[in-house]
Amino acid sequence: MAEEASKLLLKTSFKSIKTIESIYNGGKVVITQDSKHLISTLSEDIIVTELDTGKQVHQLEGDTEMVTTMAVKPNKKHLVSASRSLSIRIWDLEKGECVRTFKGHDSSPVIVMDIDETSTLVATGFADGSIKVWDIDKGYCTHNFKGHGGVISAVKFHKHNGQWYLASGAVDCQVRIWDLQSRSCTAVLKSHVSVIRGLDFSADGQYLISGSRDKVVNVWEWQTKQLRATYPIFETIETVGFVEKNSEIAATLGEDWAQSEIFYTGGDLGLIKLWDLKSGKLIKAQEPEKNSQHTITDIVYIKNTQTLAAVTNDQNILMYSLEHQLERVKQIVGYNDEVVDVAYIGQDETHLAAATNSAQLRIYNVETQDCDLLYGHNDMIISLDKSKDGKVLVTASKDKTARIWKIDVEQVDSKKRYMGAGVCIGHTESVGAVALSRKSTTFMITGSQDRTIKYWNLRDLDLENPDENYRPRSLYTHQAHDKDINTICVAPNDKFFATGSQDKTAKLWNVDTGELVGTMKGHKRGVWCARFSPVDQVLATSSGDKTVKIWNLKDFTCLKTFEGHTNSVLRVDFLTAGLQLLSAASDGLVKVWTIKTNECAATLDNHTEKVWAVAVRKDEKFVVSAGADSVVNFWEDVTLQEQEEELKEKEELIIKEQELQNFIRKKDYLNAILLALSLEQPFRLLKLFKEVHEARPEGDESITGSESIDHILGELSTENIEKILKYVRDWNTNAKHSDIAQTVLNAILTSHTAEEIVEIPTAKEIIDGLLPYTDRHYQRIDDLITQSFIIDYTLQAQQ
Repeated sequence: MAEEASKLLLKTSFKSIKTIESIYNGGKVVITQDSKHLISTLSEDIIVTELDTGKQVHQLEGDTEMVTTMAVKPNKKHLVSASRSLSIRIWDLEKGECVRTFKGHDSSPVIVMDIDETSTLVATGFADGSIKVWDIDKGYCTHNFKGHGGVISAVKFHKHNGQWYLASGAVDCQVRIWDLQSRSCTAVLKSHVSVIRGLDFSADGQYLISGSRDKVVNVWEWQTKQLRATYPIFETIETVGFVEKNSEIAATLGEDWAQSEIFYTGGDLGLIKLWDLKSGKLIKAQEPEKNSQHTITDIVYIKNTQTLAAVTNDQNILMYSLEHQLERVKQIVGYNDEVVDVAYIGQDETHLAAATNSAQLRIYNVETQDCDLLYGHNDMIISLDKSKDGKVLVTASKDKTARIWKIDVEQVDSKKRYMGAGVCIGHTESVGAVALSRKSTTFMITGSQDRTIKYWNLRDLDLENPDENYRPRSLYTHQAHDKDINTICVAPNDKFFATGSQDKTAKLWNVDTGELVGTMKGHKRGVWCARFSPVDQVLATSSGDKTVKIWNLKDFTCLKTFEGHTNSVLRVDFLTAGLQLLSAASDGLVKVWTIKTNECAATLDNHTEKVWAVAVRKDEKFVVSAGADSVVNFWEDVTLQEQEEELKEKEELIIKEQELQNFIRKKDYLNAILLALSLEQPFRLLKLFKEVHEARPEGDESITGSESIDHILGELSTENIEKILKYVRDWNTNAKHSDIAQTVLNAILTSHTAEEIVEIPTAKEIIDGLLPYTDRHYQRIDDLITQSFIIDYTLQAQQ
């Protein structure tokens, strides 16, 4: 019963408990060698994230200029970053603080960077073709190399036979080797015909490989300055490097490669490829992601987990296991762009599907914020819907199709977790709205920019053996509206569905026949969203006219209008068994409305731009909002907890008031005064002082009528004296209470020196507040004025 009551409790309070935000929007990505932290650039800031949990550890605030590159010490203590402001900054990674800033160059930004294995030196390559080496901890330049004829595009430290060397590549197509001991260039390696994008040394130090946008990798015997081999890679190379020699992992790729030196490449084909150094043969290429169009801008090799993390041009970080033959084991979404739709999925709603300005569907684990990317569409996904049990998801896209997905989030095998189960082809324009049947998964309705609605028969859908090539049949197609269709929803009984359009109308349709049942007219702008009540025969709609309306589905009249948003209302949904509404708008606010009273019960404010989407968990304990600011907010309903806390506070207050009465009755004045002060009850305190004053025994020489109270006032803390003086100031303005106020003030001034009073932060303000009433009430006017002057004098002396 208690559970049922809590469900029907009108929701009035929500708190934001976590968010999914952007962590990377292009540039450099670094992963610490212990694979605990991912460090990424977000415009001028640097974000440090726990790799396992997705929890943000630090946001290192930049200097208002874009970060150009960065590198982390192998010992993980410091991060070195450079920006277009020409400054280089050293960050303490544990504290998340900048510990040193120095200027790298007078006129040229740092483009590339590398730190040596001892965590002592950082090499920086500049846009003007110069290279500088710095002592990180001491912050001074140790070497300055010049010789390249253009932007430095790659640098790499190397220790050989106790000597330190630095390899560099640039847009002049040359590779140069610099000896740090002699401070000279020992080799100029020429063969490439395009910019050098990657450099690395083999484990034995004999070979240097260089990758270039001329689509080849060169293998150099760098000490003898000889080009040993040129391997065609058949794609524009953006990164190249060796993987640690590991015979067990190499053997998983094939027995022939057990003893091979293996290097990786990544580039404009968007695939990680592994190659044999000696023969130049392709050992393994990752499986292409379906319909993916990304390129690889960098690859980060994580030694201790034997993982290659591909950084893509669409701001994702895709991690592939060497041990499992380049199987994708994790993906991190760096930037969501605008989030246009969200839906809870899975039987227990443990995951969240998000449609962003992307062809890939993002599935987040709500707890860990791990993300899976689903490839299938080849243009932006606009709308989502899910089955009642959360096991089927449908997506509508700009590519003119709608796709069906089988969801099983419990599957260990990532390939079986989300499987394509069919694709609906037939619309001639973008599909902007989609809805599944509520009671089963026997049909779905789609709406398109071509202004038609289609009914798709899903009775033949095989979820046991899903086939992404399955093509459901469309049983009917109708011209539904005069403008774009923005929303579709199916009634809880599966007999009707509703549509909303930019033509300012919402319409009700018969599911079986596709016939129009009724039209709802009244909005002054386009209808963005429509939702059926779970219990009543009413429909809620939200519109660009800044309102939410509820419609009677018997006669299609408007029953109620909710006004409060200051911009287009983009989403609406029912809450609390149909007693409340949830709305989201372009003003960045999410509002909860109580239908019976037409009042706004709560406003959820944690977005900076329009809120495109909301999703409510089945138990209504959590609400998700997402929008154009790339932020997904999770809100927890804390109405019950707040009511329980309020009730508890009231109970505690009653108990304390009873205690106060008991203390007064027992003449335990110390505890009575302290309790009245903690309860902030000046009237009770005044009453106590008045009763004691009026009951003064004959011959009593105390100030207040009780020597005990005089003594207590003399022993009170500065904080409590300040409280009483403020009460005295207020009592003194009323002729009825002025005698008691003056008596208490007299007791305080008698038992405390001016120096003690000065320690009270607001002493001057309180005394000045009392002075205007001294002519009327205060018997010791000279004392009070003197006290005020002493306070003035003491304050001036302190200053």
